[in-house]
Amino acid sequence: MNSWYTKSAPILSTKESKSILHNFFVYGNEGLTINPYNGCQHRCGYCYATYEWSPEFYDHIYAKINASELLMEQIQSWKKNEINPVMIASATDAYQVAELKYSITKKCVEVLQSFEIPYFIFTKSVVIERDLELHKRYSDNCFIVWSITTNKENLKRIIEPGTPTSKSVFRIIEKFSTAGINCVINIDPVLPLITDSRKDISSIIDAANDIGVKYISGAILRIRYDIWERIKYILQILNIENSIKNYEKIFKFKDPINSKKNLIAGREYSEMIMKYLRHEVDKRKIKFGFPLLNVKKIPFTKSKKDMITLLDFIK
Repeated sequence: MNSWYTKSAPILSTKESKSILHNFFVYGNEGLTINPYNGCQHRCGYCYATYEWSPEFYDHIYAKINASELLMEQIQSWKKNEINPVMIASATDAYQVAELKYSITKKCVEVLQSFEIPYFIFTKSVVIERDLELHKRYSDNCFIVWSITTNKENLKRIIEPGTPTSKSVFRIIEKFSTAGINCVINIDPVLPLITDSRKDISSIIDAANDIGVKYISGAILRIRYDIWERIKYILQILNIENSIKNYEKIFKFKDPINSKKNLIAGREYSEMIMKYLRHEVDKRKIKFGFPLLNVKKIPFTKSKKDMITLLDFIK
């Protein structure tokens, strides 16, 4: 298929950014986000962060070398009396392999901790194990959200070839959970015809339950014209019968997709999948969902005595 589906290692480069802490808006929710890197080497076929403005997304990773200094400056010059929790990261994996070389995420986390600002981390990586003690000392004020799509290793190599094995990821999640760090498993995206069987979904929930994960969330794939081209390639590799017709039915479109807007799955399909997911989560007495960035604004204070943590706002 093009450069998305390749075994070549990406080029690593550094760049200086003008700002690092940005507003984050999605589906009516808002908050703050930090992306220490541009690009991601996980090569997930369903990735939403790839787009026409980032043609090198998989092949050239840019490390924002001045990120922690910028973050310090932005927080020190903060105009408001309160600050939202910070999402790390919304458009890349902050703990992809490049982090072992640059440690930018670690430095940014240390800045957030120094100002007592809560944060979320979204990752698929095992590199985060390096910073277990860093997050452990801040366990009342952070969440780690692990994105899991499948436990089938052969399938994983096709849909997200640059990610570590599920077994190794669950091993790290167990370490974090045992250390008292709140871990969320996010089954996102659920890929129609690929990872949406009851057996596939239940296997992730069972694995999470076995290691003491307290929170599970999930969402169904959204497709855009560029994402659809990669999904079609995956469906072709998997040789799934009538797959394109079924996708057209589920997402209510006609191949090819010409619109640049995200398409969501139809109501009937969405309700069927999410109802089963929530039922299986509830059955195991696991909480469905995780705190969103806009759950509640956090009063900005340097006093630990007055500090409010994310645990105060769990639904």
